[in-house]
Amino acid sequence: MEIENPLPVDISRQELINLKQKAITIRKKIVKMLYLAGSGHTGGSLSIVEILVSLYFKVMKYDPRNPQWEERDRLILSKGHAAPALYAVLSEAGFFSEEDLWTLRKLGSHLQGHPDSKATPGVEISTGSLGQGLGIANGLALGLKLKKSSSRVYVILGDGEMQEGMVWEAAMASGHYRLDNLCAILDNNNLQIDGKVSDIMSIYPIEDKLRAFGWNVLTIDGHDFESILSALKIAEKTKGKPTFIVAKTVKGKGVSIFENKVKYHGVAPNEEEYRIAMEELKQQEEELRKYG
Repeated sequence: MEIENPLPVDISRQELINLKQKAITIRKKIVKMLYLAGSGHTGGSLSIVEILVSLYFKVMKYDPRNPQWEERDRLILSKGHAAPALYAVLSEAGFFSEEDLWTLRKLGSHLQGHPDSKATPGVEISTGSLGQGLGIANGLALGLKLKKSSSRVYVILGDGEMQEGMVWEAAMASGHYRLDNLCAILDNNNLQIDGKVSDIMSIYPIEDKLRAFGWNVLTIDGHDFESILSALKIAEKTKGKPTFIVAKTVKGKGVSIFENKVKYHGVAPNEEEYRIAMEELKQQEEELRKYG
């Protein structure tokens, strides 16, 4: 179900093209990082690109020169295995050098397979043990409310992760404490490491369940910038309850050989796949330039 009454998005045609270009750039960086590392999570990194680009380049408040700026918005990547996407965006936003990206998973690098808040500028919380991100986000949101801060907390979860019991305990608490400064976003690509989420342990109807837990729930196309930005705007304006955005996404989005393939959940591209992927992304850039 799409948003029935989306709020208008204050974005020009050129800004929209720029965001789409940014998404292609991020995807190229993700593919290159994973290829050079020889390991990592391809599918779930590529599926959240538009979500992260929307947050970091249109919505969130932050200062890359001062990552601990008190007034910043907070982003928790609960599905920490998608770290390459977060790293690529943080680099693009100026938190650290692009050259650092090519050290992914190397000994001594500050960019490991899962985010490390003690090593990487811009990473709020170390994640990777699935199910913990929403509970952490609750604590941050409660703390910000106690300080009467206007900052917001965003948390990105995986749909396989929604099978974890602690997610639902946290979801109950979010609703109980009316955390309207909290927005959760579900990367709903319906694939996890062993197959389809709907086959392994169905989480559906996810929207009905979350509404029963006291959430404002929106369902969108997770690759459409205007839908994402509209939903984030609704979340910001919603008072008295947290907002959960179910973003319908495609695992491996942007590269045809990876799309909707469970094989690429935790497999990096080989040399031939890397060549094909970069060529496809280059073609997407060329198509986009026609409209720029």
